[in-house]
Amino acid sequence: MKRREFITLLRGAAASPLAAYAQQVGKRLRVGTASTQPRSSSLWTAFEKRMAELGYQESKSYTFEYLNVPRIEDYESGFRQLVARDVDIMVASGTEISLKSALASSDTKPIVMVAVDYDPLVHGYVTSLARPTGNVTGLFLQQIELTAKRLQLLKSAFPDMQALTVFWDRTCFDQWEAAQGAASTLGLGLAGVDLGVPPFDYDKALAQAKPEYRGTVFALASGFFLRDRERFADFALRNRPVSMFPFREAVDVGGLLSYGASFTGMYGRAAEYVDRLARGAKPADLPIEQPTKFELVINLKTAKALGIAIPANLLVQAEEVIE
Repeated sequence: MKRREFITLLRGAAASPLAAYAQQVGKRLRVGTASTQPRSSSLWTAFEKRMAELGYQESKSYTFEYLNVPRIEDYESGFRQLVARDVDIMVASGTEISLKSALASSDTKPIVMVAVDYDPLVHGYVTSLARPTGNVTGLFLQQIELTAKRLQLLKSAFPDMQALTVFWDRTCFDQWEAAQGAASTLGLGLAGVDLGVPPFDYDKALAQAKPEYRGTVFALASGFFLRDRERFADFALRNRPVSMFPFREAVDVGGLLSYGASFTGMYGRAAEYVDRLARGAKPADLPIEQPTKFELVINLKTAKALGIAIPANLLVQAEEVIE
């Protein structure tokens, strides 16, 4: 059974007056984003579904200006296009370059971030989670800490494991550093492979690691890995390593293990931030939220196909087991 739970810092707050544009007859709210994930992905589907539940009708009471950016280098031009289209609120999701580009395009328009691959506090984009400064608020997934937790889960599940391969790209370098620190504590050897620029060749990447490191593949949180999840899962099934992912979407399509927060839940919450800003709240009024519920998902079908026995102590910890 799926259980998702987030800190609800915003509940109970008094409703703010509607923003000026919301009071004007015929004036639509314009929300914009630039994203590597297709609009049809479960993430943006969750966002748009929640907007509809909050009473926003696409092309009637609001417009969702969505721009697909296939490369990291395209984020900046994407957000500048959104400012040129005069959006009211921007959503900067996933990677750090998304928020950085949104801020570079405007220092006045409200920005709802969904920080997945980086720490916005450490990087100085916000100075407080409780009372954000500037024009940014939203959600922050503590991915650095989760990197260490995933390695601990792997080691407890497979105590004989001595070494593994870590796939990373430049959007998740902080996580790669965290993985190295955690691995040292756990006595694990890591072969880190920087996949470079998309499209990624996962078979070639694994071949870069020494044979003794290829039995386990540990993926860090990157929007490009999420976008590639079906290719990634297929690669893992063909090459037969134990695979650990930061997002359950990869396990849904054949990956072995995942541990993390619900991405779709975070994007649904982002819509609620948009709604509060549309009703007149300022970013500083809306504390930055962090998920507190994390789910371990195990694909037993994949385990059987690979001939891997999942320890009972790991199965009882699982939020969901796919059979």
